[in-house]
Amino acid sequence: MAYEELNHEERKEIWFLDSGCSNHMSGNKEWFSELDDQFRHTVKLGNNSKMAVMGKGNTRMKVNGITQVFSEIYYIPELKYNMLSMGQLQDKGVTILIQHGKCKVFHPIKGLIIQSEMRKTGCRRLQKGYSDT
Repeated sequence: MAYEELNHEERKEIWFLDSGCSNHMSGNKEWFSELDDQFRHTVKLGNNSKMAVMGKGNTRMKVNGITQVFSEIYYIPELKYNMLSMGQLQDKGVTILIQHGKCKVFHPIKGLIIQSEMRKTGCRRLQKGYSDT
């Protein structure tokens, strides 16, 4: 299923692992368990457009049945898709393995924390997330 085929509500609930994304980003304010709404920044997208970052914080997300906490997520109200930056995850010490049509993310202590099927677009779609506030 292509991104465009997802309706607005589905897009708000799905996270994508993306190797080209420099920061974790979400447009769903309700998912933030902590949010510094004074933080301001801009991000440049692949099409050279820019979007305003209206906060930064943490969220909890259920991935493959396990609740994970992700930090330093940019809140961008205009964002259509929630993005997890593979680079930002690696900066936190996780290992990302892409092999046999699957993407696996390993935490150095917890082991496998995310597993997802590969997409033709290069992004890895995760199951629907949620905030555990």
